[in-house]
Amino acid sequence: MNDAAVEVRATVSAEEWQLRVDLAACYRLVAMFHWDDLIFTHISARLPGPDHHFLINPYGMMFDEITASSLVKVDLHGRKIAPSPYEINPAGFTIHSAIHAARDDAQCVLHVHSVNGIAVSAQDNGLLPLSQHSMFVLSSLAYHDYEGVALNEDEKPRLVGDLGDKRFLMLRNHGLLTVGRSVAEAFVAMYFFEAACLMQVRAQSGGGKLRHISQGIVDGAQEQWERVTHGAGGNLAWPALLRKLDRVDGGFRH
Repeated sequence: MNDAAVEVRATVSAEEWQLRVDLAACYRLVAMFHWDDLIFTHISARLPGPDHHFLINPYGMMFDEITASSLVKVDLHGRKIAPSPYEINPAGFTIHSAIHAARDDAQCVLHVHSVNGIAVSAQDNGLLPLSQHSMFVLSSLAYHDYEGVALNEDEKPRLVGDLGDKRFLMLRNHGLLTVGRSVAEAFVAMYFFEAACLMQVRAQSGGGKLRHISQGIVDGAQEQWERVTHGAGGNLAWPALLRKLDRVDGGFRH
């Protein structure tokens, strides 16, 4: 572990350090799955406590460079809570601060500009019930219309209002967003979201008539989602994903 990592670890609680490791791992996994957009999207994790402080990426670092100690701690006004040589993405702050402030269960907010996600977000009908993956998403999906780069404070109530109590948010002409009770949950949700969009784009490219899953099956998908994912927390998938990262490069832990 380098000196910077040792210094940060010495000043934070064990709980915060573990959250930093999980969030850094999430950034690395987003890069591994090719959902990143250079440096221009963001994932945040809310710290324990009543102040709604959260961790977010240092603006300017590629996702496969991010480490536990490089994450920036900010408050709901975008002010740094701990010293950091890095700035944060202002659009990232607008989106994430709005959701963290409004949803106690939004411990992690994950936003990507994935190619397939944007392709589907540009379609009038949005995500279609074409696959088992889409069924899980559709059972807790909301939409938010595009208002330009998310820099305006007055967009926050509309964004939060459109999300409501849903787990998945399709940002029209923009990308995908998931919220989770943990970093693991938000990541696993995004895996299903992006996969459903990829499957839709490929199914549509075949040119044939598409077969839709019935609404009755979609309506019962939430209970099945919780059972398949062990409480939607990625309790099985997340440790396996961390092992995969460690085999490639365990530097995210520093």
